Amino acid sequence: MITWNRTRPTVGGLQGAVASAHPLASQAGLEILRTGGNAIDAIVATAATLNVVEPYMSGVGGVGFLLFHPVGGETRVLNFSGYAPRAATLDQFTPQDQDLGPKSCLVPCNLGGWFEALQAHGSQSPEEVFARAIELAERGFPLHPVNARMLAATLPRLNAAGRDIYGRDEPRVGSVLRQTDLAETLRALATHGPSWFHGGDLGKKIADYIQSQGGLLTLEDLQDPQLEWQDPISIRYRNLEIKTCPPNCEGFQILQTLKLLEPFELRELGHNSAQYIHLISEAIKLATADRITWAGDPRFHPLPLDRLLSAQYLDERRSLIDPQRASRSEGERWQGTRQESHVSPGKVDGLTTHLVAVDAEGNVASITQSLGNGFGSGVFVPGTGVALNNFAYWTEIDPDCPTPGRIEPGKRWSCCMSPVHVFRDGQFWFSMATPGSYGILQTTVQMILNVVEFEADPQAAIEAPRFRVYEETRMEIEDRVSPAVRDELSQRGHALELIGDYSLLVGGGQSVMVDPASNARLAGADPRRDGYAVAY
Repeated sequence: MITWNRTRPTVGGLQGAVASAHPLASQAGLEILRTGGNAIDAIVATAATLNVVEPYMSGVGGVGFLLFHPVGGETRVLNFSGYAPRAATLDQFTPQDQDLGPKSCLVPCNLGGWFEALQAHGSQSPEEVFARAIELAERGFPLHPVNARMLAATLPRLNAAGRDIYGRDEPRVGSVLRQTDLAETLRALATHGPSWFHGGDLGKKIADYIQSQGGLLTLEDLQDPQLEWQDPISIRYRNLEIKTCPPNCEGFQILQTLKLLEPFELRELGHNSAQYIHLISEAIKLATADRITWAGDPRFHPLPLDRLLSAQYLDERRSLIDPQRASRSEGERWQGTRQESHVSPGKVDGLTTHLVAVDAEGNVASITQSLGNGFGSGVFVPGTGVALNNFAYWTEIDPDCPTPGRIEPGKRWSCCMSPVHVFRDGQFWFSMATPGSYGILQTTVQMILNVVEFEADPQAAIEAPRFRVYEETRMEIEDRVSPAVRDELSQRGHALELIGDYSLLVGGGQSVMVDPASNARLAGADPRRDGYAVAY
């Protein structure tokens, strides 16, 4: 048995649990559960509150995915990941305005997703669900350490309307942040519903402002959030079923990585041994190459998912792993023509946040949502408190790019946000996922393996040291991995970069678990950010 080190305990309760990237948001979700709300009510309350207490990560102007498992029913995905405005052609973009400013936003769909989830499966009114978020925006809340750090780092991205809100006072631990415009917007949305945003007065105000600043988003774009209930995709891993969202979600990289690793006796290698880390990193590189080549909006570019997850194909790919030497990767996204020495795809016919809730009945809901980079596009619509995302940055604008990731009018972006649920003997066992841009697809695998291979509880699984691979043989790795292991990895050709004991660069995971024997609700949250889990 491994002796797990933790900075805090796994939280447990008999009725429900919530985990998110901020304690006030987790508390908001738990209050909903305590007053009779279900997991959907709680997850939307938590999501809306994160707009207030983690405003640089996610909010009304962002996008996301919901993975929902109703007790006794079929797991479903709600896709509210956004899409390119109708005027978003390649010639509209430079690398600069793809990242920052009014051209960089895709159609924001978080709000539509929250309301669709409430309408389909919620039990409380929007006024009840949004109440805590409105209160915290109006009265203010004291900044936590990551709040202060992120506000200071992202303030230069903001337009004048944003600086008026977040640049008034020094962002320090204990200073109180008030967002009165955002409070009024959330109050009106709770009263009027999503149509006020998607085509109504607020939508017109947003579209008019973006157009006045030279952006592409129009009222016609906002009127259609393209919300879609979908079936998850899944694999069998040992005796488990692991589910995530289908493409345009890139979660199939997580599934493919796990299947590549399945034949190996990972437990015998030892947790975070050099051979263990090397093997996982090499599987990640293979799956990343396939994801770069194939991931996209399947409505525009068919994706051979069955082939990518087939036993024959995985055997072919697995045979390319050198057990002693690090392979060279082109990196996490398309960087131009792949060199012959780089890991190739097979031949086949960040800033983000994650949150999760389980209720007394056993319903489980998890959301990964984001604005993109810090405060997204940096564009706040004056008088609303709403920041718009910059997910054009995650699309490709090079006309020579051969991948499905190129931006096109009306096309969903290839989305790395990937909530995951794990089932054992047909019953929900745990949910675990993280923010972290393309690192999501790497670090989620590591956390899941901590549980299923090494019997970690949720908090231990999240806190264990992690790593992330990039271009060539570069690997970022937390300092808590022993020097002896790091030396051996270097000898195998990995170019290591130490990133500290608990680094934001390898995500900020959250998890809930239902104990198979006792039915207790367990939860963990990541100290790499301001994450906290609560339960009752």
